[in-house]
Amino acid sequence: MQRLVACLVAALVLVLLGAPSSWAVSPVRYVALGDSYSAASGVVPPDPAAPPQCLRSIGNYPHAIAARTGAQLTDVTCGAAETKDFFASQSSGVPPQLAAVARDTQLVTMTIGGNDSGVFIDSIVECGAAGASTAGRGSPCKDRYGDSFQQTIRQKTYPSVVKALRAVRSAAPHARVAILGYPWILPARGSCFDKMTVAEGDVPYLRGIQATLNDAVRRAAAATGATYVNMNRVSNGHDACKPIGVRWVEPVLQGTNPVVVHPNALGESRMAAQTITVLGLG
Repeated sequence: MQRLVACLVAALVLVLLGAPSSWAVSPVRYVALGDSYSAASGVVPPDPAAPPQCLRSIGNYPHAIAARTGAQLTDVTCGAAETKDFFASQSSGVPPQLAAVARDTQLVTMTIGGNDSGVFIDSIVECGAAGASTAGRGSPCKDRYGDSFQQTIRQKTYPSVVKALRAVRSAAPHARVAILGYPWILPARGSCFDKMTVAEGDVPYLRGIQATLNDAVRRAAAATGATYVNMNRVSNGHDACKPIGVRWVEPVLQGTNPVVVHPNALGESRMAAQTITVLGLG
């Protein structure tokens, strides 16, 4: 009887005072991969631990997720990263991103695919130049390039993202793996030639290219058992044409970040919030 009472008293003390610190639940081991949308290139303050060429910010969505959840973050996001940079060094001093992923990793997030085959930057640059040449009239970019960007995404980007996600799953077989879509750069209707020098007829064309990219990311997630964090609905109405404090992505002109057509601090915060919601992170 005395032994039973002693056990009950000990159990009560543990409930009231808490278990020893060695019994505490360890922070989630979290690895952040991906490109400049993950790195928050252009957002201040920069990450002093990052290679300078990665233009990584501590204001990126991985840091926001870690701060809100208490996760133990290893951040290897890097501006201009492509899926191939998961497997090989992106540049001198930048190891393959998969080197950061271990078998005991519990959470992995990323945005990736937008830089593959130059689709993201080429479409923005080419359509911006084409729009400037017509003073914003017509659809010169669509007229010139047709469905070539979409075909590249379907034929090259999609299988590359699938390969990258499968490699992450192999490196961390028990981790939750999430890949984010890209928040909208241009509006569903209208244009803002003073901020984005895209011809009015090419705004829906460019938005369609981004929709194709996000759909490729979604399908790759479904094919590999990863979680797709859909940014389409939540970022609608927060494109680069909107004013400061509303937009999540900075425009080419009249922007506040030196790295244009990328998420600002508000956008990164909202990307973190959507990821936390979709994954059910506390």
